[in-house]
Amino acid sequence: MAGRRTNLALLLLLAGAFATGGLAYAIGTGWVRWAVIPHAVLGLAILVLAPWKSAIARRGLARPRPDNWASLAFAVLVSAALLFGIAHSTGALRSVNGYATLNLHVAFAILSVPFAIWHVVARRVAPRRTDLSRRNLLRAAGVLGWTGLGYGAVEAAGRLAGTAAGERRFTGSFEAGSFDPGRMPVTQWLDDAVPSIEGAGWRLTVRTEAGVRTLALGDLERGDRVRATVDCTGGWFAEQDWEGARLDRLLGDPGEARSVFVRSVTGYGRRFPVRDLSRLWLATRAGAEPLSAGHGYPARVVAPGRRGFWWVKWVTEIELSPRPWWLQSPFPLT
Repeated sequence: MAGRRTNLALLLLLAGAFATGGLAYAIGTGWVRWAVIPHAVLGLAILVLAPWKSAIARRGLARPRPDNWASLAFAVLVSAALLFGIAHSTGALRSVNGYATLNLHVAFAILSVPFAIWHVVARRVAPRRTDLSRRNLLRAAGVLGWTGLGYGAVEAAGRLAGTAAGERRFTGSFEAGSFDPGRMPVTQWLDDAVPSIEGAGWRLTVRTEAGVRTLALGDLERGDRVRATVDCTGGWFAEQDWEGARLDRLLGDPGEARSVFVRSVTGYGRRFPVRDLSRLWLATRAGAEPLSAGHGYPARVVAPGRRGFWWVKWVTEIELSPRPWWLQSPFPLT
Protein backbone atom coordinates (compact mmCIF):
# COMPACT_ATOMS: atom_id res chain seq x y z
CA MET A 1 0.00 0.00 0.00
CA ALA A 2 1.43 3.41 -0.98
CA GLY A 3 2.75 5.61 1.80
CA ARG A 4 0.39 8.54 1.38
CA ARG A 5 -2.66 6.26 1.14
CA THR A 6 -1.57 4.52 4.32
CA ASN A 7 -1.24 7.87 6.09
CA LEU A 8 -4.65 9.03 4.89
CA ALA A 9 -6.23 5.73 5.91
CA LEU A 10 -4.68 5.92 9.39
CA LEU A 11 -5.83 9.51 9.79
CA LEU A 12 -9.41 8.51 9.03
CA LEU A 13 -9.19 5.43 11.26
CA LEU A 14 -7.81 7.40 14.19
CA ALA A 15 -10.49 10.09 13.82
CA GLY A 16 -13.19 7.42 13.64
CA ALA A 17 -11.78 5.55 16.63
CA PHE A 18 -11.70 8.73 18.72
CA ALA A 19 -15.29 9.65 17.75
CA THR A 20 -16.72 6.18 18.41
CA GLY A 21 -14.72 5.92 21.65
CA GLY A 22 -16.26 9.15 22.89
CA LEU A 23 -19.75 7.86 22.09
CA ALA A 24 -19.04 4.53 23.77
CA TYR A 25 -17.86 6.39 26.86
CA ALA A 26 -21.06 8.44 27.03
CA ILE A 27 -23.92 6.08 26.12
CA GLY A 28 -25.34 3.72 28.73
CA THR A 29 -28.11 1.95 26.80
CA GLY A 30 -28.04 -0.86 24.24
CA TRP A 31 -27.45 1.71 21.50
CA VAL A 32 -23.85 1.86 22.68
CA ARG A 33 -23.16 -1.31 20.66
CA TRP A 34 -23.28 0.85 17.54
CA ALA A 35 -20.28 2.72 18.94
CA VAL A 36 -18.40 -0.04 20.78
CA ILE A 37 -18.25 -2.48 17.87
CA PRO A 38 -17.07 0.07 15.26
CA HIS A 39 -14.56 1.37 17.83
CA ALA A 40 -13.07 -2.11 18.21
CA VAL A 41 -13.06 -2.74 14.45
CA LEU A 42 -11.33 0.58 13.77
CA GLY A 43 -8.73 -0.22 16.43
CA LEU A 44 -8.01 -3.58 14.80
CA ALA A 45 -7.74 -1.89 11.39
CA ILE A 46 -5.09 0.46 12.83
CA LEU A 47 -3.14 -2.59 13.98
CA VAL A 48 -3.46 -4.16 10.52
CA LEU A 49 -1.92 -1.06 8.93
CA ALA A 50 0.82 -0.79 11.56
CA PRO A 51 3.47 -2.74 9.51
CA TRP A 52 3.07 -0.38 6.54
CA LYS A 53 3.18 2.66 8.82
CA SER A 54 6.31 1.40 10.60
CA ALA A 55 8.11 1.16 7.25
CA ILE A 56 7.09 4.76 6.46
CA ALA A 57 8.22 5.88 9.91
CA ARG A 58 11.63 4.25 9.54
CA ARG A 59 12.22 6.09 6.28
CA GLY A 60 11.14 9.36 7.87
CA LEU A 61 13.33 8.97 10.95
CA ALA A 62 16.33 8.23 8.73
CA ARG A 63 16.19 11.93 7.78
CA PRO A 64 17.17 13.83 10.97
CA ARG A 65 14.65 16.54 11.83
CA PRO A 66 14.33 18.58 15.04
CA ASP A 67 10.70 17.53 15.51
CA ASN A 68 11.18 13.79 15.16
CA TRP A 69 10.73 13.46 18.92
CA ALA A 70 7.10 14.60 18.58
CA SER A 71 6.42 11.93 15.95
CA LEU A 72 7.92 9.30 18.25
CA ALA A 73 5.83 10.57 21.18
CA PHE A 74 2.70 10.34 19.03
CA ALA A 75 3.53 6.76 18.05
CA VAL A 76 4.20 5.76 21.67
CA LEU A 77 0.94 7.29 22.93
CA VAL A 78 -1.17 5.65 20.21
CA SER A 79 0.56 2.31 20.81
CA ALA A 80 -0.10 2.57 24.55
CA ALA A 81 -3.77 3.40 23.93
CA LEU A 82 -4.10 0.35 21.68
CA LEU A 83 -2.27 -1.88 24.16
CA PHE A 84 -4.47 -0.94 27.11
CA GLY A 85 -7.61 -1.10 24.96
CA ILE A 86 -6.79 -4.69 24.01
CA ALA A 87 -5.88 -5.54 27.61
CA HIS A 88 -9.28 -4.33 28.83
CA SER A 89 -11.41 -5.79 26.03
CA THR A 90 -9.87 -9.24 26.39
CA GLY A 91 -10.03 -9.15 30.17
CA ALA A 92 -6.34 -10.08 30.28
CA LEU A 93 -5.54 -7.10 32.50
CA ARG A 94 -8.11 -5.05 34.42
CA SER A 95 -5.85 -2.59 36.24
CA VAL A 96 -2.24 -1.44 36.61
CA ASN A 97 -1.16 -0.24 40.04
CA GLY A 98 -4.75 0.61 40.90
CA TYR A 99 -5.54 2.35 37.59
CA ALA A 100 -8.18 0.70 35.39
CA THR A 101 -6.81 -0.32 32.00
CA LEU A 102 -9.84 1.25 30.32
CA ASN A 103 -9.02 4.58 31.95
CA LEU A 104 -5.40 4.23 30.84
CA HIS A 105 -6.63 3.50 27.31
CA VAL A 106 -8.70 6.70 27.35
CA ALA A 107 -5.95 8.77 28.99
CA PHE A 108 -3.31 7.84 26.41
CA ALA A 109 -5.79 8.45 23.58
CA ILE A 110 -6.55 11.94 24.89
CA LEU A 111 -2.86 12.71 25.40
CA SER A 112 -2.21 11.75 21.77
CA VAL A 113 -4.69 14.31 20.38
CA PRO A 114 -2.40 17.40 20.40
CA PHE A 115 0.38 15.31 18.83
CA ALA A 116 -2.08 14.03 16.22
CA ILE A 117 -3.06 17.60 15.32
CA TRP A 118 0.59 18.63 15.13
CA HIS A 119 1.43 15.57 13.02
CA VAL A 120 -1.34 16.32 10.51
CA VAL A 121 -0.19 19.94 10.18
CA ALA A 122 3.56 19.21 10.05
CA ARG A 123 3.29 16.14 7.81
CA ARG A 124 0.43 17.37 5.68
CA VAL A 125 -0.86 14.98 3.04
CA ALA A 126 -3.11 16.67 0.51
CA PRO A 127 -6.08 14.53 -0.59
CA ARG A 128 -6.38 13.75 -4.30
CA ARG A 129 -9.39 12.88 -6.40
CA THR A 130 -7.84 9.50 -7.14
CA ASP A 131 -7.95 8.65 -3.43
CA LEU A 132 -11.66 7.96 -3.93
CA SER A 133 -11.12 5.65 -6.87
CA ARG A 134 -13.07 2.41 -7.01
CA ARG A 135 -9.90 0.40 -6.34
CA ASN A 136 -9.01 2.38 -3.21
CA LEU A 137 -12.55 2.20 -1.87
CA LEU A 138 -12.57 -1.55 -2.39
CA ARG A 139 -9.25 -1.83 -0.56
CA ALA A 140 -10.62 0.20 2.35
CA ALA A 141 -13.77 -1.92 2.45
CA GLY A 142 -11.63 -5.04 2.39
CA VAL A 143 -9.53 -3.91 5.36
CA LEU A 144 -12.61 -3.00 7.40
CA GLY A 145 -14.43 -6.14 6.32
CA TRP A 146 -11.64 -8.48 7.34
CA THR A 147 -11.06 -6.68 10.64
CA GLY A 148 -14.80 -6.82 11.29
CA LEU A 149 -14.79 -10.56 10.71
CA GLY A 150 -11.73 -10.87 12.93
CA TYR A 151 -13.47 -8.96 15.72
CA GLY A 152 -16.56 -11.17 15.40
CA ALA A 153 -14.47 -14.33 15.48
CA VAL A 154 -12.57 -13.23 18.59
CA GLU A 155 -15.81 -12.28 20.37
CA ALA A 156 -17.49 -15.57 19.47
CA ALA A 157 -14.45 -17.59 20.56
CA GLY A 158 -14.34 -15.76 23.88
CA ARG A 159 -17.98 -16.48 24.63
CA LEU A 160 -17.75 -20.12 23.61
CA ALA A 161 -14.61 -20.63 25.68
CA GLY A 162 -16.11 -18.84 28.68
CA THR A 163 -13.22 -16.38 28.94
CA ALA A 164 -13.41 -13.02 30.69
CA ALA A 165 -13.94 -11.30 27.34
CA GLY A 166 -17.24 -13.13 26.98
CA GLU A 167 -18.52 -11.71 30.28
CA ARG A 168 -18.50 -8.07 29.22
CA ARG A 169 -21.66 -6.01 29.20
CA PHE A 170 -22.69 -4.35 25.92
CA THR A 171 -20.76 -1.25 27.05
CA GLY A 172 -17.57 -3.30 27.39
CA SER A 173 -17.66 -3.21 31.21
CA PHE A 174 -17.07 -6.20 33.51
CA GLU A 175 -19.34 -7.14 36.42
CA ALA A 176 -18.15 -6.16 39.90
CA GLY A 177 -20.26 -6.47 43.06
CA SER A 178 -23.80 -6.96 41.74
CA PHE A 179 -26.30 -7.31 44.63
CA ASP A 180 -23.39 -6.99 47.05
CA PRO A 181 -22.69 -3.27 47.58
CA GLY A 182 -19.73 -4.05 49.80
CA ARG A 183 -17.88 -5.51 46.78
CA MET A 184 -18.85 -2.71 44.43
CA PRO A 185 -15.81 -0.58 43.55
CA VAL A 186 -15.49 2.91 44.99
CA THR A 187 -14.79 5.38 42.23
CA GLN A 188 -15.38 9.08 41.64
CA TRP A 189 -14.80 11.52 38.81
CA LEU A 190 -11.29 12.94 38.37
CA ASP A 191 -10.31 15.11 41.36
CA ASP A 192 -13.18 14.30 43.75
CA ALA A 193 -12.37 12.66 47.08
CA VAL A 194 -14.70 10.75 49.41
CA PRO A 195 -16.04 13.30 51.93
CA SER A 196 -16.91 12.56 55.55
CA ILE A 197 -20.57 13.51 56.13
CA GLU A 198 -22.58 13.17 59.33
CA GLY A 199 -26.08 12.03 58.41
CA ALA A 200 -27.71 13.72 61.40
CA GLY A 201 -26.43 17.15 60.38
CA TRP A 202 -26.75 16.72 56.61
CA ARG A 203 -29.40 18.71 54.79
CA LEU A 204 -30.62 18.69 51.19
CA THR A 205 -31.54 22.04 49.64
CA VAL A 206 -34.35 21.81 47.07
CA ARG A 207 -35.04 24.84 44.84
CA THR A 208 -38.25 24.92 42.78
CA GLU A 209 -40.67 27.58 41.53
CA ALA A 210 -42.53 27.18 44.82
CA GLY A 211 -39.46 28.28 46.78
CA VAL A 212 -36.60 26.73 48.73
CA ARG A 213 -37.00 23.72 51.00
CA THR A 214 -34.52 22.02 53.29
CA LEU A 215 -34.87 18.28 53.81
CA ALA A 216 -33.24 15.96 56.32
CA LEU A 217 -32.11 12.41 55.59
CA GLY A 218 -35.32 10.96 57.06
CA ASP A 219 -37.39 12.97 54.57
CA LEU A 220 -35.88 10.91 51.75
CA GLU A 221 -36.78 7.53 53.26
CA ARG A 222 -39.89 7.18 51.10
CA GLY A 223 -39.52 3.55 50.13
CA ASP A 224 -39.31 4.17 46.38
CA ARG A 225 -37.36 1.21 45.01
CA VAL A 226 -35.67 0.44 41.71
CA ARG A 227 -33.33 -2.26 40.43
CA ALA A 228 -30.75 -0.52 38.25
CA THR A 229 -27.25 -1.00 36.90
CA VAL A 230 -24.50 1.53 37.51
CA ASP A 231 -22.04 1.24 34.60
CA CYS A 232 -18.83 3.08 35.36
CA THR A 233 -16.60 4.52 32.64
CA GLY A 234 -13.76 2.85 34.53
CA GLY A 235 -14.85 -0.44 32.94
CA TRP A 236 -17.05 -2.12 35.58
CA PHE A 237 -20.78 -2.44 36.23
CA ALA A 238 -22.95 -3.56 39.14
CA GLU A 239 -26.67 -4.18 39.43
CA GLN A 240 -28.23 -3.24 42.77
CA ASP A 241 -31.58 -2.73 44.46
CA TRP A 242 -31.71 0.95 45.34
CA GLU A 243 -34.15 2.67 47.71
CA GLY A 244 -34.97 6.29 48.46
CA ALA A 245 -37.13 8.93 46.78
CA ARG A 246 -38.13 9.23 43.13
CA LEU A 247 -37.40 12.76 41.98
CA ASP A 248 -40.80 13.55 40.47
CA ARG A 249 -42.44 12.68 43.80
CA LEU A 250 -39.81 14.59 45.74
CA LEU A 251 -39.95 17.77 43.64
CA GLY A 252 -43.60 17.87 42.62
CA ASP A 253 -44.82 19.88 39.63
CA PRO A 254 -41.77 21.15 37.68
CA GLY A 255 -43.76 24.05 36.20
CA GLU A 256 -41.85 25.78 33.39
CA ALA A 257 -38.51 24.20 34.31
CA ARG A 258 -36.52 22.58 31.50
CA SER A 259 -33.88 20.82 33.57
CA VAL A 260 -33.01 19.64 37.05
CA PHE A 261 -29.50 20.31 38.34
CA VAL A 262 -28.04 18.03 41.01
CA ARG A 263 -24.98 19.17 42.94
CA SER A 264 -22.62 17.18 45.16
CA VAL A 265 -21.04 18.43 48.38
CA THR A 266 -17.74 18.26 46.42
CA GLY A 267 -19.04 20.79 43.86
CA TYR A 268 -19.53 18.14 41.17
CA GLY A 269 -22.86 18.26 39.38
CA ARG A 270 -24.92 17.20 36.36
CA ARG A 271 -27.99 18.64 34.68
CA PHE A 272 -30.82 16.28 33.63
CA PRO A 273 -33.80 16.91 31.32
CA VAL A 274 -36.91 17.58 33.34
CA ARG A 275 -38.77 14.88 31.38
CA ASP A 276 -36.56 12.30 33.14
CA LEU A 277 -37.76 13.15 36.66
CA SER A 278 -39.89 10.00 36.87
CA ARG A 279 -36.83 7.93 35.87
CA LEU A 280 -34.44 9.38 38.45
CA TRP A 281 -34.06 8.43 42.11
CA LEU A 282 -32.29 9.98 45.05
CA ALA A 283 -31.16 6.80 46.80
CA THR A 284 -30.21 6.50 50.45
CA ARG A 285 -29.86 2.71 50.47
CA ALA A 286 -28.39 -0.06 48.35
CA GLY A 287 -29.24 -3.68 49.04
CA ALA A 288 -31.50 -2.58 51.94
CA GLU A 289 -28.49 -1.08 53.75
CA PRO A 290 -27.54 2.62 54.06
CA LEU A 291 -25.07 3.75 51.44
CA SER A 292 -21.43 3.61 52.42
CA ALA A 293 -19.36 6.81 52.33
CA GLY A 294 -17.60 5.68 49.16
CA HIS A 295 -20.89 4.93 47.43
CA GLY A 296 -22.45 8.31 48.10
CA TYR A 297 -23.74 8.50 51.69
CA PRO A 298 -26.08 10.09 52.65
CA ALA A 299 -27.75 10.28 49.19
CA ARG A 300 -26.84 9.73 45.56
CA VAL A 301 -28.55 9.89 42.20
CA VAL A 302 -29.65 6.65 40.55
CA ALA A 303 -30.04 7.24 36.80
CA PRO A 304 -30.90 3.98 34.97
CA GLY A 305 -29.59 3.89 31.41
CA ARG A 306 -26.92 6.53 32.04
CA ARG A 307 -23.21 5.99 32.60
CA GLY A 308 -21.76 6.25 36.09
CA PHE A 309 -20.64 9.88 35.89
CA TRP A 310 -24.32 10.89 35.86
CA TRP A 311 -24.93 9.12 39.19
CA VAL A 312 -23.99 12.10 41.36
CA LYS A 313 -22.85 11.12 44.86
CA TRP A 314 -23.07 13.02 48.18
CA VAL A 315 -25.94 15.15 46.88
CA THR A 316 -26.44 18.40 48.74
CA GLU A 317 -28.61 20.48 46.36
CA ILE A 318 -31.29 19.92 43.71
CA GLU A 319 -32.58 22.78 41.58
CA LEU A 320 -35.30 23.00 38.93
CA SER A 321 -34.07 25.38 36.26
CA PRO A 322 -35.23 27.04 33.00
CA ARG A 323 -31.82 26.25 31.51
CA PRO A 324 -31.74 23.44 28.89
CA TRP A 325 -30.16 20.22 30.16
CA TRP A 326 -27.83 19.97 27.14
CA LEU A 327 -26.19 23.31 27.93
CA GLN A 328 -23.31 21.65 29.73
CA SER A 329 -20.12 19.81 28.92
CA PRO A 330 -20.80 16.28 27.55
CA PHE A 331 -18.35 15.05 30.16
CA PRO A 332 -17.73 16.79 33.50
CA LEU A 333 -14.53 18.86 33.48
CA THR A 334 -13.89 18.39 37.19
